[in-house]
Order: sequence, then C-alpha cells, then structure tokens
Amino acid sequence: MWLVNWKVLENFPLLMYILAAKTLILCLAFAGVKMYQRKRLEEKIKKEEEERLKGAGKKEN
Repeated sequence: MWLVNWKVLENFPLLMYILAAKTLILCLAFAGVKMYQRKRLEEKIKKEEEERLKGAGKKEN
C-alpha cells in the first residue's frame, strides 16, 4: 500500500543543508537589522541629550 519514492529521499540531506543555511542567513540578517536600529536609536538619544544640555547651558547665561 505504501509506495515510497526513494529517489526523493536521496536529496533529503541536501535539502536539510539548504534549510539550515537559509535559517542561518535569516537569523544573521535579523540580528544585523536589530544592531542597525539600536545604533540609530542611540545616536538619536545622544543628539537629543546634547541639544538638551546646550539649551540648559544657554538658560544659565
């Protein structure tokens, strides 16, 4: 009753390697995007902090 196409199973290890590589690439891409976003956010916060300190310095004079 059960007919198995053994030719398909010959490519199974290759398919698993492709799946693992795709997963690794996606994870690295996601990590890279998150690092880029964090860097941009830190720069924005730093810029706002500098502007706030400059504004506070002007008010004292």
